Amino acid sequence: MRLDKYLKTARLIKRRTVANDACDAERVEVNGKPAKSSYRVKVGDVISVSFGTRRLNVRVLDISEHTTKENAALMYEEISE
Repeated sequence: MRLDKYLKTARLIKRRTVANDACDAERVEVNGKPAKSSYRVKVGDVISVSFGTRRLNVRVLDISEHTTKENAALMYEEISE
């Protein structure tokens, strides 16, 4: 699954276009490197997203094309830096 779609499906970012813009602005890193929105997400990847002064780090646990709001949080686990 593409990175921008994963960020939207997992509900880490509200809209796919916003996720795409965040990738273009290099506010999203995968495994410590800036990632393009077309990056193919794999289970075990560590994604870091910068929201202003806050940074969110998550590890990918599951990749699912469609998910409910309740199950979206099961697609990743939040990790500390």
